[in-house]
Amino acid sequence: MARALSLAQRAAELGEVPVGALLVRGQTCLAEGWNQPISARDPTAHAEVMALRTAARRAGNYRLPGSTLYVTLEPCAMCAGAIIQARVQRIVYGAGDSRNGACGTVFNVLQNPALNHRAEITAGVLADECAGLLRGFFRARR
Repeated sequence: MARALSLAQRAAELGEVPVGALLVRGQTCLAEGWNQPISARDPTAHAEVMALRTAARRAGNYRLPGSTLYVTLEPCAMCAGAIIQARVQRIVYGAGDSRNGACGTVFNVLQNPALNHRAEITAGVLADECAGLLRGFFRARR
């Protein structure tokens, strides 16, 4: 999660909402991502999606079983859908998202029994640090 925080800081330095993500399998980092919707002019360029895209391209397969996604903010519904499609095994996130959280805070896409895949969820890892980075970012813009 410390690496995801540094990726989130990179996003903040670029004027993006500070969210960072990395996808690992075992001890191997498959890919990293940070929020880029503004610079990419792409509403889907969330940190999680960027990491999943890179990992899938490198693997030559959009399915990434046995992987764990570390992300500083609870994934939204779009990202949770991508996580399900990629067959990510586990999600570890820092700060909960009371407005858009799709891993249990607002609703839970990742463990919905109607879907063909479910992911394990570990919430609150370095939550204070992750939330603090977001608070500081938005405070500076208001």
